[in-house]
This record gives sequence, C-alpha cells and structure tokens, in this order.
Amino acid sequence: MLQPCLKKNDKLASRLIILFSLIVFAAVVALGRIKLEVDLGFDVHIFALINSVINGSVAVLLVAALWAVKTKQYALHRNLMIGALVLSVLFLVSYIAHHLLAGETSYGGEGMMKTIYYIILFTHIPLAGIILPFILFTAYRGLISEWASHRKLAKITWPIWFYVAVTGVLVYWMISPYYQ
Repeated sequence: MLQPCLKKNDKLASRLIILFSLIVFAAVVALGRIKLEVDLGFDVHIFALINSVINGSVAVLLVAALWAVKTKQYALHRNLMIGALVLSVLFLVSYIAHHLLAGETSYGGEGMMKTIYYIILFTHIPLAGIILPFILFTAYRGLISEWASHRKLAKITWPIWFYVAVTGVLVYWMISPYYQ
C-alpha cells in the first residue's frame, strides 16, 4: 500500500469538504437564475462540448483506475484518480461558464427519445448533485491511507461517479442538436 499523502485531520477535512460541496451546489443552483449577455465572438456551446469530452475522459480514467487497483497498481490508481479529480474541477469551471453564457436549452425531440432523455437527465441531475462530497471523502480517506474506509466509500462512490460521467456525455449528445 501507499504512504499517506496528507496528514490526517478529520475535523478540518470534513468542514472543508462540506463547505466546498455546499458552495458548488449553491453555485450550480444559482446558474438556473443567471445568464450573462456577453458576446465573446464564438459559439459558447463549445463549453458544452468541452464538458462532454471531460466527462468522457473522467469515465475512462475511472475505469482505468478501477483496473489499476484491482491489479494492485496502487500508485497508478492514485494518479488516475487524481487525474479524474483535476478533470472534474475543470469540468465544473466549464459547466459554470456554459450555463452563465448560454442559459438553459430545452430538449426538442419527441416520443421515446424524449422519454429516454428525461429519464437519463432526471437520474443524472440528483446524482451529480450528491456525488461531490462522496468523491471528496473517498479521496481524503485514500490520501490519508485509511484503506478500509476508502474501499467502503469507493464501493458507493465509484459507480455513481461513473454513471454521472457517462450520462453527462449522453445528455450532451442528446441535447446538442437543440443548442441555438
């Protein structure tokens, strides 16, 4: 196993994780009420494409990290997971930029595709909303080398994070024809 990367401080870590998670959640909720009217000289929906590429990359990193840990390549696992975390931060910045600049887009399809889109969207949104503190607590437990707690949390966190990443790509793929 790996040596700790962080010094254990559960009280501070818990406060920071909860504070950061609440700030991100509040910012994302506020995006539904705010739209900046700025002409940047390019199609701001490029941010949605960037989000999709990042989500797809996170999904690939998560699968690779799962493989790494299953094959006892713990340093590789750690590095892949840190990569997924860094990409997730970049995703958040791009997501905020897209929603601030582009506003909301309605799905324009009909029939079964519309039903499928909304099923995916209505599972993606709440899971994306709750996964951040799980990701951060799981990463923290790994970075302080509390392997039993890390594994226990990861069994919950990994599949939800993976689902959110994959459905993020699907949501983009389904909504992108309706961007204006």
